[in-house]
Amino acid sequence: MEQRKQVLSAIQPTGNMHFGNYFGAVKNWVDLQQKYDCIYGVVDYHSMTMPYSPSKLREATWELIFNLVATGVKKENLFIQSLVPEHAELSWIFNCFCSFGQLTRMTQFKDKSSQSKEAADNFISAGLLTYPILQAADILIYKADYVPIGKDQVQHLELSRNIAQRFNNQVGKEYFVLPEPLHTETPKIASTADPSKKMSKSLGEKHAINVFGEEARIRKQIRSAVTDTGETPDGEMSPGVQNLFQLLKASDKIEAYDSLMASYNNGGLKYSELKEAVANALVEISQQFIANKAELKANKKEVKNQIKAASHEIRKKAQQTVKEVKELVGLQNVRF
Repeated sequence: MEQRKQVLSAIQPTGNMHFGNYFGAVKNWVDLQQKYDCIYGVVDYHSMTMPYSPSKLREATWELIFNLVATGVKKENLFIQSLVPEHAELSWIFNCFCSFGQLTRMTQFKDKSSQSKEAADNFISAGLLTYPILQAADILIYKADYVPIGKDQVQHLELSRNIAQRFNNQVGKEYFVLPEPLHTETPKIASTADPSKKMSKSLGEKHAINVFGEEARIRKQIRSAVTDTGETPDGEMSPGVQNLFQLLKASDKIEAYDSLMASYNNGGLKYSELKEAVANALVEISQQFIANKAELKANKKEVKNQIKAASHEIRKKAQQTVKEVKELVGLQNVRF
């Protein structure tokens, strides 16, 4: 039997999961589990690069874990990054296989450092500059064949490949797999309040629809969704209407999607009907996930222990990689 390929992906614990997160990444994670050996990380080290609340970080990490499991991610595939300290150890080694120039050219560093300059304390952490190296360690430590990414992450994956290639060249061995991007069809969900921007909590509450939110709140946000902006060329669907159709399609409501799209093409679409269909679809998904989460929370201690156990098992792979890497680069090893 052919061995299944390894997939690695990770997400930062940044609060409530919105439908942009779910349709754009998490639903894909769930689906990939059917075809690949998947390892998914909640990367709490990465949350430290920008100003954050230490008291809220642990809480947000566990909240995301429960959200991921409630939406269908298997517990045995999940780990918490800070429970696998080998990520940080390998990251240091990779610091020595990556140039300063490569890091300063990273687009996200430029964007986030600009945000830091605008903050009151004008503090830009070294971690903000070097976190792509930690990200490379996250991927390479498990020798991932594929990494599901969007266009905004291509540069980071390319850095991971460059580090792996430089390492292989320097030690004279094709040790690390050069991970390939896994381009799957993941919808780009826009803010229903401003369809020119992607759905995001950082823009404010009205710009993100919480997957685990109250039904009345979800329906209100969809009812107030922007449709016509007055800027769309004749004959083209407005971004707001397009986004509502995207939400309906992502919810797997294909019959409703086809029917309403036919109405649109015939010039008979009522936006109120489209919004009601979208609201119904999102509420149906939300209520199932809320029920799943309530069941998990009723056994909170058991679930936490299962995630810690999964992290322990996944860590064994990381320990083996770091052991082999240290031998290749001439460092001392600790007996496991």
